[in-house]
Amino acid sequence: MPAHASEPKRRRELGGLLDPATTVLLTVECQQGVVGPDTALPELAREARSSGALAQVARLVAAAHGCAVQVLHAVAERRHDGRGASRNARLFRAAERLPVRQLTGTAAVRVAPPIEVAEEDLIVRRLHGLSPLAGTDVDALLRNLGCRTLVVAGVSANVAVPNAVFDAVNLGYTVVVPGDAIAGVPADYTPAMIRHTLALVATVATTDEVVACWERPVGGPAGG
Repeated sequence: MPAHASEPKRRRELGGLLDPATTVLLTVECQQGVVGPDTALPELAREARSSGALAQVARLVAAAHGCAVQVLHAVAERRHDGRGASRNARLFRAAERLPVRQLTGTAAVRVAPPIEVAEEDLIVRRLHGLSPLAGTDVDALLRNLGCRTLVVAGVSANVAVPNAVFDAVNLGYTVVVPGDAIAGVPADYTPAMIRHTLALVATVATTDEVVACWERPVGGPAGG
């Protein structure tokens, strides 16, 4: 079947999943100390920017604000004294030695431009672990918001994004991943993660597809 023949069906399916009334957009670790110019992870920051992923996250956030989709920003940070931080993996121990640390109250844990944070956005900060959902308030907030579909975007495709997707699916949410709005290192790892792992448990879309669903009324014309 030609690709264009299935486009109306695809738009209808995505439109059903992405109803603004029951959808939440989750941005993952799009913070200055991770993807900003003064970053602890320069390779990841370069990839997030050069690939266009960070700009696509900003587009998703702007579109969500425009149609009353709730936006939730998941930020990783640690106390200045390190209390409660995880130390049971190489990744955590390496983070303690990085020149830029994600310390509470510093610029490193602010959401990075070009993403714009609106007054109605929620910001959830975690002090431990690898997942934006496990051990945080995210699940309770999503349930209180009436969320059925969670759109996951941000970094990294190596660790936090797949953790978020798996945890959300295990908790009963339907997950949509805009594949061009996530980034990891090396560059060729992200499409492999999407194709061989995330696509098995989530609906993979593009930012254009998600934004198109939010720019027209649910149940409205899908276009020709």
